[in-house]
Amino acid sequence: MRTIKTAVIGTGFIGPAHVEALRRLGFVEVVALVGRDKARTEGKAAELSIAKVYTDYRKMLKDPEIEVVHNCSTNNVHFPINTAILKAGKHCISEKPLATTTVQSRALVKLAQKAGLVNAVNFNYRFYPLSQQAKAIVDAGEMGELYAATGCYLQDWLCWETDYSWRLNRRISGASSAVADLGSHWCDLVQFITGRRIVNVLGDLRTTFKVRKRPKVSTAAFAGHELTAKDYEQVKVTLDDWADVLVRFDNGARGSFSVSQVSHGRKNHLHYELDGSKCALGADLERPNELWVGHRERANEVLIKDPSLLAEEARAYAHYPGGHPEGYPDGPKNLFRNAYLKIAGNKAALPFPTFEDGHRAVAIVEAIVASSKAGKWTKVKV
Repeated sequence: MRTIKTAVIGTGFIGPAHVEALRRLGFVEVVALVGRDKARTEGKAAELSIAKVYTDYRKMLKDPEIEVVHNCSTNNVHFPINTAILKAGKHCISEKPLATTTVQSRALVKLAQKAGLVNAVNFNYRFYPLSQQAKAIVDAGEMGELYAATGCYLQDWLCWETDYSWRLNRRISGASSAVADLGSHWCDLVQFITGRRIVNVLGDLRTTFKVRKRPKVSTAAFAGHELTAKDYEQVKVTLDDWADVLVRFDNGARGSFSVSQVSHGRKNHLHYELDGSKCALGADLERPNELWVGHRERANEVLIKDPSLLAEEARAYAHYPGGHPEGYPDGPKNLFRNAYLKIAGNKAALPFPTFEDGHRAVAIVEAIVASSKAGKWTKVKV
């Protein structure tokens, strides 16, 4: 396998997570890190042993040895950066959302198709071994016809009025916070497993704190002492930190889910339950090595992740024996493996979410936001 050299844009949480996942593939070398703050980027590059540092992604795109670029920047610059990556003739792996509007995401789909380059969006929860197993069960007809899908994606990192993030800034985040960040994952995962499309939505979005207290400078500057009232400034917030959504699927099935960034004690609680005509499937991805299978006529089951117990198509995503947990870090690694094998020209490369999937996610979020504003069912316009 030839070595593929890549660059990662973004020094926050998810950028280094991409670096770690890529290095586990064995045939990918991360040669450059891009960030706006020179000192921060140099420090992170040194920590990660990455040789090249750029503060301008445009200069990085001129580097001839870089073949692939991972875009882990903030939402508001996903569109221009993804556009520039493709126009530079480099394969693009984007964080979600692909863009902040369907006008932008549709343009990126067309550009990627025209360029003929590998393009992917990091919907990593598809690539848990038991997410693949759930899909295999559905594809084999063992769940039967989908009747309904329910669930939630709950977190607690914005529970206090003194919690603040760029995701609450409309100019940076786009038209939504919780739905765009969390709801897009839930919708993508459920559509992936069931093979059904969400076609209509009814959303009810809420902003818990209309005014939040934002630290005047980076919280790192306050290390070692407790913040007081003078250390904050008041900021108006208009984006959602909670939402309830009803959905309709293309086969007539119904569904509902809630998303929250203000649920105490819920760190990363992504849960789905699928009710079919033959059985039900459910999972809590904070317990990623368990898949619940519900029955009426016999005892329910909990399948524990074990390659020897999985369908052949799911087994390719489980890399350790039963009893050896696999979870969040393994999702992006599996996704990237599939994309990079295609980049390497491997005809046996497995599927991965493309810009088309990213565009559909943006369309669903856009419809949910519009539905909440209008107070009525809204069609997902792809």
